[in-house]
Amino acid sequence: MLTSVMIVEDNKSLQLLLENIIKDNDFCFCAGVCSSAEEALVAVPDLLPDVVLMDIGLPGMDGIECVRKLKPLCPGVEFMMCTIYDEDEKVFDALEAGANSYILKSTGPEEMLAAIADLSNGGSPMSSDIARKVVQSFQRKRNVKKEFGITPREEDVLKLLAKGLLYKEVADQLGISVKTMKKHIYNIYEKMHVHSKVEAINKFLGQ
Repeated sequence: MLTSVMIVEDNKSLQLLLENIIKDNDFCFCAGVCSSAEEALVAVPDLLPDVVLMDIGLPGMDGIECVRKLKPLCPGVEFMMCTIYDEDEKVFDALEAGANSYILKSTGPEEMLAAIADLSNGGSPMSSDIARKVVQSFQRKRNVKKEFGITPREEDVLKLLAKGLLYKEVADQLGISVKTMKKHIYNIYEKMHVHSKVEAINKFLGQ
């Protein structure tokens, strides 16, 4: 059975390039093209393609937020971020939102098709630079948790703080009181030997 692929990309030239790459093979076909996240929120649940190639820098809602909204609605759809962004924050936000794959637009046609095939067969293909970032990040965080004895809940707090959330917003998201949240912060500061939120986040991220 052919793999159905939907493209979510606002740049017309890149839309055409991706369409041509997908057409030039015998295992997948282009099921549709969307120019915005808002279009994709309607089209993806309707067509339920096997794979969605999702740009991040879309007009209006970005691709990461689009995946975050679509994944619960379409759990069987595989989302591949296809983007120019290789910053750590973008990569991990996309993966946390529900993306299964992260490929840079500089990837060649053969590699792109191989990634689509791998993703449709249950893999999680990533550009080599992105895969290296993921491995390095997990290694840094593992070492930090081991070194300072950070608990899973304290790790949750640090992850949300690293995203820029305020203390009350973190407490609300974790379903805890602000008092409990402040206790976690106190414990984190004591364990990591820091005196500010910025210091704690930087140590947690290995910076």
